[in-house]
Amino acid sequence: MKYTDEQIADIGDNIIRELKTIFDPEIPVDIYELGLVYDVQISDDGDVVVVMTLTSPNCPVAESLPMEVEEKVKSVEGVNSAKINLTFEPTWTKDMMSEEARFELGML
Repeated sequence: MKYTDEQIADIGDNIIRELKTIFDPEIPVDIYELGLVYDVQISDDGDVVVVMTLTSPNCPVAESLPMEVEEKVKSVEGVNSAKINLTFEPTWTKDMMSEEARFELGML
């Protein structure tokens, strides 16, 4: 099934909503607001690629977090498949956090 642009936008919104339920274990903020998700690409067939990073390459959840992201994205209605591309370019910095995340952490 080919999705319309509007349907893809809805799937994207639902993916972001789902990503906001995943929290970094060291920082009490979700991975989306932390700025760990660089890009969410959705094909018109519902195939999703999430480009994301970790707070550091030595992050204690380096193995489990991408799997959790993949499982949550796959659970979104309309998603046919999900692939996680982990990157460390650019390197994550605190500047990538949303205002909401900085406020939550008392950084504003």
